[in-house]
Amino acid sequence: MKHVKIAFLALLLIVSYSTATAQDKENPWMLTFGANAIDIDGVNSDDIEIGPKMSLGRYLGKGFSLELASAVSEINRPWGTGSDATFVGIDLNVKYDLNNVFGETGWFDPFLFVGGSENWVGTENGIGLNAGAGFNAWFTDHLGINVTGGYKKVDTPVDFELMQYSVGLAWKFGGLKAKKPTEELNVDSDGDGVPDCRDECPDVPGLAIYNGCPDTDGDGIPDNMDKCPDVFGLKILQGCPDRDGDGVADKDDACPDVPGPKTNAGCPFKDTDGDGVIDLIDRCVTVKGPASNYGCPVLPAVEIMSQLNEYGRTILFDTAKWTFKQESYAVLQPMTTILKEYPDADFIIEGHTDSVGSDKSNQLLSERRANAVKDYFIANGINADRLTTKAFGESKPVDTNDTPVGRQNNRRTEVKLAE
Repeated sequence: MKHVKIAFLALLLIVSYSTATAQDKENPWMLTFGANAIDIDGVNSDDIEIGPKMSLGRYLGKGFSLELASAVSEINRPWGTGSDATFVGIDLNVKYDLNNVFGETGWFDPFLFVGGSENWVGTENGIGLNAGAGFNAWFTDHLGINVTGGYKKVDTPVDFELMQYSVGLAWKFGGLKAKKPTEELNVDSDGDGVPDCRDECPDVPGLAIYNGCPDTDGDGIPDNMDKCPDVFGLKILQGCPDRDGDGVADKDDACPDVPGPKTNAGCPFKDTDGDGVIDLIDRCVTVKGPASNYGCPVLPAVEIMSQLNEYGRTILFDTAKWTFKQESYAVLQPMTTILKEYPDADFIIEGHTDSVGSDKSNQLLSERRANAVKDYFIANGINADRLTTKAFGESKPVDTNDTPVGRQNNRRTEVKLAE
């Protein structure tokens, strides 16, 4: 009998460590360490202690695995004896993963098991049958908790049944990966001379310099890294072209033929009045002005305009003519200087006469005198587009026409800002 038991134990060890049918799991082995407790039916035991348990399992395939387990517990005075006894169990179980039935994987891994065992209670021992269930709860790819509960029926001189419960840490680990045969390493599916094991584009013929990938547009950027693989482009733009050279790829440029900032989708900012100050910051969008004045024209103050008109009233013309008297140039020159100091301002030159003569002749005379002042300014560097004239003849006197002084005040030239 003793030799039969030894042979059985040896068989358990040999079977548990034998190679199983090959399978594709990366972690076919599982080792558990934990604690167990037993409840023996019919044993008059005052107390049952918790003892260690360990197991080693090997995945076989299709949800099945083989497990060799051992457990030890202390039993106080079994079967009414006066001394304590040690329980030792060595089990060989076939386990079935219930996730295989439902086609699911995850952290919760329930299973069933059946098998045989060799058990000792003190000096008594015998072979038993096992059945039970449990689960593994994985909290990493390799480490988890194992919880098991099972039933044993043991045939010894004193037959008994028991329930055994255990909990412990479970660790999965893998076997060695087979090396690829040499011929597999040399497979070149696309025939470009770069083996598939080094080919980043194994299904499309390419160049070795680009690890087997093609460069369709010949821009030096392989297609697998080129955002515009069919159009010659720039490396800085990941292979896409930039026709207007503004640093925005044509595919992202709303104005691909006109340079513009990236913040405006490659289009130039709008400048309605063309003064070089974009509308976003131009406070006078439709009127030209310098950037120093936020795009608005710099206009002369009221005091400056008063000075201009004071000069204008002292411009003297030859009698009944529109030619200047010599002393008038002394005031025309400072007026020209003021107009040059305000290049963004436009001016209206108004001509007025006294009431001597007919209305028609006075109207014509006022027109010609206003134009004479305008022509002087233009000849001295003032842009003609900034100047307009108006003639009022004798219709807007500022003094009486009954005295020489009054008529002199009415013969005047006024300068105003254009709206």
